[in-house]
Amino acid sequence: MMFKKILVANRGEIACRVMRTAKAMGIKTVAVYSDADARAPHVLMADESVRLGPAPAAESYLKAELILLAAKETGADCIHPGYGFLSERESFALACAEAGIAFVGPPPGAIAAMGDKIESKKLAKAAGVNVVPGYLGEIDSTDHAVEIAGGIGYPVMMKASAGGGGKGMRLAYSEQDVREGFEATKREGLASFGDDRVFIEKFIESPRHIEIQLIGDQHGNIVYLNERECSIQRRHQKVVEEAPSPFVTPKMRKAMGEQAVALAQAVGYYSAGTVELIVSGADTTGEGFYFLEMNTRLQVEHPVTEEITGLDLVELMIRVAAGEPLGFTQDDVKLNGWSIENRVYAEDPYRGFLPSIGRLVRYNPPLPFALSEVEGYAPSGGASTSLSTNGEGVAESAEPRVRVDDGVREGGEVSMFYDPMIAKLITWAPTREGAIAAQIAALDAFELEGPGNNIDFLSAIMQHPRFQSGALTTGFIAEEYPDGFHGAPADAELLKTLAAVAAFAATAEADRARRIDGQLGKRLRPPADWVVTIDKIDHAVTVSTDGIAVDAEDLDLSLEYTPGDRMVVADGHGADGDEHLTIRIAKARAGFKLTARGASHVARVLPARVAPYTAHLIEKVAPDLSKFLICPMPGLLVRLDVAAGDKVEAGQALAVVEAMKMENILRAEKTGTVKSVAAKTGDSLAVDQVILELD
Repeated sequence: MMFKKILVANRGEIACRVMRTAKAMGIKTVAVYSDADARAPHVLMADESVRLGPAPAAESYLKAELILLAAKETGADCIHPGYGFLSERESFALACAEAGIAFVGPPPGAIAAMGDKIESKKLAKAAGVNVVPGYLGEIDSTDHAVEIAGGIGYPVMMKASAGGGGKGMRLAYSEQDVREGFEATKREGLASFGDDRVFIEKFIESPRHIEIQLIGDQHGNIVYLNERECSIQRRHQKVVEEAPSPFVTPKMRKAMGEQAVALAQAVGYYSAGTVELIVSGADTTGEGFYFLEMNTRLQVEHPVTEEITGLDLVELMIRVAAGEPLGFTQDDVKLNGWSIENRVYAEDPYRGFLPSIGRLVRYNPPLPFALSEVEGYAPSGGASTSLSTNGEGVAESAEPRVRVDDGVREGGEVSMFYDPMIAKLITWAPTREGAIAAQIAALDAFELEGPGNNIDFLSAIMQHPRFQSGALTTGFIAEEYPDGFHGAPADAELLKTLAAVAAFAATAEADRARRIDGQLGKRLRPPADWVVTIDKIDHAVTVSTDGIAVDAEDLDLSLEYTPGDRMVVADGHGADGDEHLTIRIAKARAGFKLTARGASHVARVLPARVAPYTAHLIEKVAPDLSKFLICPMPGLLVRLDVAAGDKVEAGQALAVVEAMKMENILRAEKTGTVKSVAAKTGDSLAVDQVILELD
């Protein structure tokens, strides 16, 4: 019998995602919230809502007893944990059963077997599944960890046993890395998961991260729903996911899938789950894959699987929890086209990807009209519980589509208490190339102001030749951006288009200014000749009724701009003049800030007769701040390793700041002596706050 009321024990976009499916199924919804989320979208979307407690997750969302009490008070007959924010412990699933409330997830025994990374590896090894070489016993101390790492051979990975989501993980290339990172890994595991046990395993270089999506029912049926490529990661946190993988062959897919199913069957698994694998990119035989872990929950990247299979995984989970059979077999699962998901985070890639918080001053995700430049674009409308029947691949004429899964709204706050993800941008197309093109167009049209965000960085990845070729590894970001991210490179055609847009907008602004009543003298005509300076390069631009010329070259562009517009669509961009470029535009001092194709460019726009005089302006020199240790993000100072008078070397760890449940080691930029210390352990620090000063 289908449920009547479901409580979603989570927040943000996944809570909204579950509620959308539940409402479509005719099931009433209950939201739970902390004080920080009292007016959050998931609360407003639900039929009922219950306050759990203060903002910190440990005092609200992670308290299983409060979740169960809320379910009882509202009469909910089932609980969906979302991504497992309450950390799907075996005890919670058992408590649900004792209370007569269905748990939308796997059985307690399977959670226990797969939830512990150490024990799950032992179980997988016993079942004949390939596992990465490592040490799965208890590690007593840092010295013991150093001994184990040396025995395995560097590089090694230190992982919290109960970790997940990229938290509680440290890569070590040397004994010093182990000594610096082992205790931090223990602390992160304890703070985030209540378990400070750590295991160490060999780090496979040039690896790919590929995972198999499973769905099973309570009648012994379990199938795999193809694979996802999740190799684009930063600090072991996934950034881009796609399905299928450009690396996996049909033979490899079958081998991985069957092994994943066998492992799930060994623990009596049902509901949605994911078997994560590390794959050697150098092994072309398709046999070099190893078991990493099994996530006994719905994954953040589940939409790409839904897009290529036509299945609603949330609906299937609910139906399985209600005792219904799957209704299809492995042979019915098809692979339809290609899907890519980009995670839009509140982090600043221009400042070393530091977490960012604050108010969403503007939040307008891409809408269908903003993607009209993608030929044949049509909105997704969400997945449904129906299977694709057209086999692997679809007709080239099928229409690309976009999907945005989010749980925020304009004016809302990105809090320091929770995960920094703002939204998930998902595109689907018949081919990988089409899905990438739709992502680039959608990212150009994504308006997000307030906290720092990674939209430019995501666009840069989509445009990167290595990504487009499919030559991916988990080291992609570190290898391609070793000196940090400074914006995607702009080619000559893009810069010419931006110069044209800036001059066109300046003409429109000047035309409006000349129409203001009460001015002395006659109304002047707006300038026709401009000098636009972008990236220190001057472009001579002429705007007339006949068109726009940049550096004496006529551009066949179609533009519309009214002062105050935040976006301009340049129709006719590109060497062939057949592209549609969406540009976010904002007024800046003496010009405009133009954002497109993964970078922001400040364009100084001056009338041609005025521009030559800028050569006489004095350039302002930025102050030298290298003698200060400055907090790069809002956070908690959890460790201070030096005191006034201490001598330090360049690169030495000076302090540790915790932000959004991640510990960040702050190091000395140069050799010196600590002159003074302005903060103490336990202080809450603001961005750019001085921690200490060096002589």
